[in-house]
Amino acid sequence: MLKIGDPLPPFRLPGTDGRSYGPEDFRDKKTLVVIFSCNHCPTVQAYEDRMVALQREFGPKGVQLLAINPNDDQGYPEDSFENMVERAKAKGFNFPYLRDASQEVARTYGADHTPHIFVFGPERKLAYTGKIDDDWKDPSRVTRRHLAEALDALLSGRTVEEPETHAIGCSIKWKRG
Repeated sequence: MLKIGDPLPPFRLPGTDGRSYGPEDFRDKKTLVVIFSCNHCPTVQAYEDRMVALQREFGPKGVQLLAINPNDDQGYPEDSFENMVERAKAKGFNFPYLRDASQEVARTYGADHTPHIFVFGPERKLAYTGKIDDDWKDPSRVTRRHLAEALDALLSGRTVEEPETHAIGCSIKWKRG
């Protein structure tokens, strides 16, 4: 897995909006948040509205979220690109939702769960990795907004106090072989 301080690995992936994206497309953003995500995982589904809210809250401050689905869509057809397009529309995603069909990007990052967060600050070095907050089931019971705290610190020019938390959710569904 990437370590704190590692540079952002490059990629170019197709998005559900018909465009392809890579980190260089967001060089004007202060912070880039890469979220390994998918359609079928109940934990991801519980976080989707919070992901939209985080982009709404932090986007005007220079933050860009990117969600990447690396799951095997043969074993998990809910995670097919066509179903990703439908999910992005239905949930009103206000960030790019990208397909990592080869799973190379997820392997390069060392992602192991959905959702699994990787935050890169202005110098595009990994500043935070882990989970969004401390209660995936019930947003009203959240006491620690780990991702929001990391973003606040980076936007204020501070070091993230807790740069690593344990990502929770479904395991990434790797292709056989």
